[in-house]
Amino acid sequence: MTFSDDFTIGTKQELIELIDAVGFVPFFDNEIEGFSLEEHIAPGCWYDDANENFWPAWEWKGPVISEMKCAYGKFLRGKAMYISPKWFPDFANYRRDGYDYDARYEDGLASFYDKELYELLDANAPVLSKELKKTGGYGKNGRKGFDTAVTRLQKQCYVIISDFRYATDKFGNEYGWGIAEYSTPEKYLGGRFVNSVYKRTPEESYARVVKQFQKILPEAGKKQIEKILR
Repeated sequence: MTFSDDFTIGTKQELIELIDAVGFVPFFDNEIEGFSLEEHIAPGCWYDDANENFWPAWEWKGPVISEMKCAYGKFLRGKAMYISPKWFPDFANYRRDGYDYDARYEDGLASFYDKELYELLDANAPVLSKELKKTGGYGKNGRKGFDTAVTRLQKQCYVIISDFRYATDKFGNEYGWGIAEYSTPEKYLGGRFVNSVYKRTPEESYARVVKQFQKILPEAGKKQIEKILR
């Protein structure tokens, strides 16, 4: 299966099958035409301004992550993407350049500010974003830069979104946008990830990821793929 195929996703199960088949599924459209859930979503399953309480593609996020034990986060140039359990270890190894976080910091490749946030998140994972901000003293009258730092940690694949939780009214009905719950791949994905993330060199992992992108994006050039993976 490729993103050049003519298909639509109209159910949670169809999305799970797509992620399993291709390995990488961006949520929103991006620089490569057709390479997203948004561009293949069935009518009635996307956000509709006329019906603010109907957005199935958003509601699938938490259940898909939970059922597949896949990785989800801002991995693609600041935009969210699903990555299957099969492909996330190689993707993370490439993005981490073979470093665990302590080694990255010791080699001067991470700031103390990012290290503080990573360690706070790791110590409390899984943790909702609003709770993490409160515990770390982030907010209007506190520390700044939370969103930038947590996005950077996701890009580097040290942090993932492990679920989405919804606020509830006094009757127990969920409402609003889901609140992101953060974890580390090591804690959320467990031994399958820990035992495989560094088994290849970062260069070998990168080559495997590029090859898979070329397979699922037959109309995209290698330079275009390499650019979007930076």
